[in-house]
Amino acid sequence: MKSAVENLNPTRVRLTVEVPFEELKDSLDAAYKKINQQVTVPGFRKGKIPARVIDQRFGRGAVLEEAVNDALPKLYQSAVEEAELNTLGQPEVDITDLKDNESLAFTAEVDIRPEIEIPDYSDIEVEVDATVVSDEDVDQAVEQLRERFASTSVVERAAAEGDVVKVDLEAKVDGEVLEDGVAQGVDYTIGSGELLEGIDDAVTGLEAGGTATFTSELKGGSAAGKEAEVKVDVESVSARELPELDDEFAQMASEFDTLEELRADSRKRLEQQKKYDQATQAQEKVLDALLERVEVPIPEKLLADEVETRKHNLVNHQLGQMGLDLATYLQMQDKSEEDFDAELKEQAEKGIRTQFVLDELVNKEKLNVSQEELTEHLMRRAQSSGMSPDQFAQAVVEGGQVPMLVGEVARGKALATVVEATTVKDTNGEIVDLDDEDETAETVEATESGDAEEAAETKADDADETAGDKADTKAEEK
Repeated sequence: MKSAVENLNPTRVRLTVEVPFEELKDSLDAAYKKINQQVTVPGFRKGKIPARVIDQRFGRGAVLEEAVNDALPKLYQSAVEEAELNTLGQPEVDITDLKDNESLAFTAEVDIRPEIEIPDYSDIEVEVDATVVSDEDVDQAVEQLRERFASTSVVERAAAEGDVVKVDLEAKVDGEVLEDGVAQGVDYTIGSGELLEGIDDAVTGLEAGGTATFTSELKGGSAAGKEAEVKVDVESVSARELPELDDEFAQMASEFDTLEELRADSRKRLEQQKKYDQATQAQEKVLDALLERVEVPIPEKLLADEVETRKHNLVNHQLGQMGLDLATYLQMQDKSEEDFDAELKEQAEKGIRTQFVLDELVNKEKLNVSQEELTEHLMRRAQSSGMSPDQFAQAVVEGGQVPMLVGEVARGKALATVVEATTVKDTNGEIVDLDDEDETAETVEATESGDAEEAAETKADDADETAGDKADTKAEEK
């Protein structure tokens, strides 16, 4: 077999392959055997039909077609390995010559990973927010914890801000009650902003048994994005009573004996959360600075496929779960479809560029992924997916996604290497020391998936969840 490579552009090549006919012998034998099992010829047992009879009855062309279909994938793969190509996606194959008992020739056009030159990045310098926790921040955190332990009691008076009202709701659009527009026994805290816009003004001043109507734009359901006339009936009004901020509250809401200890712990957790946020911000800024320095050609088909995949996931999964279609979503976001497509393409381009650059860094720095690192990453992914580690691991193995996870960890380590070599300062001019590769892996994963805010939100949740769990547990005990 002879093969040659023609570079069509920095991300696409054409392979020209010529194959002597004798190299098709195994595929021809397999073709005769396969046809033997599929056809019946009077006078011959199934599977025992001579090749010359198959040629006479069904045509040599059918045999050649079957043999070529069997041989092409193996011949193509051999040519790719011989040329040491790093291919992307499926090739477009064209048989240019097929002469029985003489030769086979074909071409295969396929996208390849572009060659990327990683420049010096040690002089990159970025600025991030300082991890300063004020007394007001601590006050707010303690107040939020206090809110969790608030009690309510029914009162015989008009509802006011901060009260909890139990309401029935009925939404109409164009005078017709929506099938999914009726809700009963809904508890709502006035001023929380957790329900429809306009409900605060509607229920404020009403007593139990009171009724009001207001108009509001629906945020979800079958009529999302449409103006609705909403009728609200107040069943009851309850006043919220907050516990006193004292040592007794600290003992009730936490494992601490004094309010001072509780406040100190809240400050510590807020500082940790801000460090998480700072780390994520540094990683994203360093990554952006690195990408600005690197020229990364992107294969057109790969980009088109990535854009289509992201759009499909948004429309059929994320929006579908919320009962929205794309048109309603764009209306709510006040975006045109052209703007949406442009943003999606920009996100996809950044994700592809990020992957190419970090993969090149993995090779350049000869970074490896240990079993321990892979296991830790798998457990984090399992937690974010809502599955147990065993369930997630089984799904990953069955879906052949282990290489994908290994790639995520390796790219995280590559970005960590870059961050470690750069200078990160906070807004106070202080040098920030970042050395957590696990968090970096999450930032890379979020960037590649088009959700750059996800990692930061995850870290904030992680930093706060322990305190929240303790508060919920204490509340249940009470």
